[in-house]
Amino acid sequence: MITIYHNNRCSKSRSALQELEKSGKEFEIVYYLDTPPNQAVLTTIVAKLGIKPIELVRKGERVFIDHYKGKTLSDEEWIEAMVKHPVLIERPIVISGNQAVIARPTEKIQEILG
Repeated sequence: MITIYHNNRCSKSRSALQELEKSGKEFEIVYYLDTPPNQAVLTTIVAKLGIKPIELVRKGERVFIDHYKGKTLSDEEWIEAMVKHPVLIERPIVISGNQAVIARPTEKIQEILG
């Protein structure tokens, strides 16, 4: 099953959702701002992406600028920050099995759709 962590107010996220719809494959949508992933889920997502948690943080968000800019946090602390403030999570994230991509640009979703 394919999962997309989606924010409908984001054009890139909407584009990724359209690609999933065109693929004809089954998928589920997680509106992560409404139902944020917990620490364990987010840790798993980061591992599937093969990145450090800081690489998943949206650094242009007001909450980042006001509370985190210039700070050095551990991986666990960045995960906690994203759980507390899900707006910090980069989007869209598309997951299938053990594969995951941040679909920026949207074409990266093809790595999942194969």
